[in-house]
Amino acid sequence: MTNDKQNITGTCSYNIRRKNVDSKKNTKLDWPVFIISGGLLILFILLSLWNKDAVGNTVNTLFTYSSDLFGAYWQLLLLGNFFIGLALAFSKYGKVKLGKQDEPKYSYFKWVAMILVTLLASGGVFWAASEPMYHYMTTPPLFGGGEFNNMYAAFAQSFMHWGFLAWAILGTLAVIVMMYVHYSKGFPLKPRGLLYPIFGERIYQKSLIGSAADVFSIFATVAGTLGPLGFLGLQIAYGLNHLFGIPNTLSVSIIVIIVLVFVAAISAATGVDRGILTLSRYNVGFTIFLALIVLVIGPTMFIIDAFVGGTGLHLQNFFSMTMFRGDEGWLSFWTIFFWGWFIGYAPMLIVFISRISRGRTIRELIIAVSIVAPIVNNFWFSIVGGTGVYFENKVPGSISDALNEGGMPAAVMAITDQLPFGMYMGVGFLIVSIIFVATTADTMSYTVAATITGNDHPKRWLRVFWALIFGATTIAILTIGEDSVTSIQNSIVITAVPVSLLLLPPLWSAPRIARTMALEQGLIWQREMRKKVDK
Repeated sequence: MTNDKQNITGTCSYNIRRKNVDSKKNTKLDWPVFIISGGLLILFILLSLWNKDAVGNTVNTLFTYSSDLFGAYWQLLLLGNFFIGLALAFSKYGKVKLGKQDEPKYSYFKWVAMILVTLLASGGVFWAASEPMYHYMTTPPLFGGGEFNNMYAAFAQSFMHWGFLAWAILGTLAVIVMMYVHYSKGFPLKPRGLLYPIFGERIYQKSLIGSAADVFSIFATVAGTLGPLGFLGLQIAYGLNHLFGIPNTLSVSIIVIIVLVFVAAISAATGVDRGILTLSRYNVGFTIFLALIVLVIGPTMFIIDAFVGGTGLHLQNFFSMTMFRGDEGWLSFWTIFFWGWFIGYAPMLIVFISRISRGRTIRELIIAVSIVAPIVNNFWFSIVGGTGVYFENKVPGSISDALNEGGMPAAVMAITDQLPFGMYMGVGFLIVSIIFVATTADTMSYTVAATITGNDHPKRWLRVFWALIFGATTIAILTIGEDSVTSIQNSIVITAVPVSLLLLPPLWSAPRIARTMALEQGLIWQREMRKKVDK
């Protein structure tokens, strides 16, 4: 029996070593994926420069079709992903260790900090200020519509869009699959790995489906990153004008983007363990510091009421809000747009979260991503958005007028103007915005480079290259105008269509893989062996 066990162990060790050797052969730069994804991006930009109206109309038309045909599917996909993940977390498989590593490399705070910036950086600063105000100004249709008549509904709707379901699709079930395929099976760290449970090794062997999965994932991520970069570039320029009188011109916006990309390129060049980790820690730390100041000097009890009341209404109407299918125009503009945005981001963030989560258990992963991060996110929305709603109630028009006239950046500056030390608070929000944008660029640069090489330690030049590409293409978009940024954001929904199909198999493959790893780690060995003996 001992000899048999040794033989089995030796064979398994050999197979793992062989697969790791084979995987190294497959971690060279994937030129077809690199050329196609980069070529499609450049073609899109050139077409936008040539005829922005035609491109905008095409994107808007495809956006409408995508929303109509796939909106209901996305709602069910996110809902199923969330609840299956929770079931796994609190099942006997919750103790399964991920990534073939006994202890985590990063402390819990560092780990959660890097996770938090993945979605919050996408627009947490300005959406936190504006979305609760938008829903307060015009009540969501599920809660009866109307104007300025349901404060808690405004926060509940914002919590639904940026809460549990949004975070869960970014890094729970699919991360379990990805980490198993990469760290246990030794295959490259690529989005196509999510299809490994269906196609096996063939998905990595010059597979057309595999290449398409990688290309669409990269293109969706780039499209999703360029929108926030361009939009926040314009917003930061607005903030500089509001605070310091610097002219709010295209040239200033371009200079802002260049500086941000320079910071992101340095961070990406130094890698996850130094640049991205350091930037994430400072980002989250400074955001917490700023949030505490607003909580203390702002309307403290109103903020707490908004968080508790909004959360209660959200949980009370969880299923009706999640599966709301009325008012197609409103649904497409809000919920379906956000779902498409997060789905488009998901494959790259799955790669990133897989890279930083070795040694964590399934339970730790799902609770951190699906529960802890959304609660922190929602409280941040309550602090920023709640302050805005409070002052709007106190002085009607103090925030809503600025929001209607100047958009999201005006809302943030209008809120800080109402606070004590408004000038300093405005500078604080400006700094947080800058760091968030730089963090988004460096994280996405790393993950795209990792996807193209299939290696969780991609070459430095490739990481820097993608950071510069993000900056260059964003500048090109800024020269077209703000409407083109909106078109880029709408294109996220289009590219999210194929990506959403990629995220479907983990709903059933993740539980199967969790069971396999539980057997390998001896967590359910005796029970399974008894079943085999009984048979």
